[in-house]
Amino acid sequence: MTLLTGMFSKRVACAFALAMTLGVGVAQAQEARIAAVNSDRILRESAAAKVAQVKLEAEFAKRDKDLADMAQKLKSMSDSLDKNGPSMSPGDRAQKQRDLSQLDTDFQRKQREFREDLNQRRNEELAAVLDRANKVIKQIAEQQHYDLIVQEAVYVSPRIDITDQVLKALAASGN
Repeated sequence: MTLLTGMFSKRVACAFALAMTLGVGVAQAQEARIAAVNSDRILRESAAAKVAQVKLEAEFAKRDKDLADMAQKLKSMSDSLDKNGPSMSPGDRAQKQRDLSQLDTDFQRKQREFREDLNQRRNEELAAVLDRANKVIKQIAEQQHYDLIVQEAVYVSPRIDITDQVLKALAASGN
């Protein structure tokens, strides 16, 4: 009988030790500090993002104006051809249509290049803003002893959202 009692006691002791170990693990998991940051807000509201936007507008203003002027010229040529085309000689009308078609092709090419260049530069600028924000987020995590800070989430409780704090820290750091 002592053999059975001894085996039973060892099993109970092992189960108790396992339960205690799991209990400690659960207690430690409950102490984890978690926060979330809304990256979209950082890209919309931070001073760095606004500076980047102004920089892009200045960088692309001339090309944007040139495209607008080209579009106006296209419209004027088209209107002129519609108005005066019937009274023109077939050769003149064909030449004007070729000129209009060539200008339209050039306009579409330049417009496509403009969009591609603008998107590339915007992505570069936004990546730089996010890089600075990530450095600030890491500093906050280290200073306030966060275990995890997420940036993309389906749902974030306002209780753990530290976006305002990151925005303030970015502004304070001059970024």
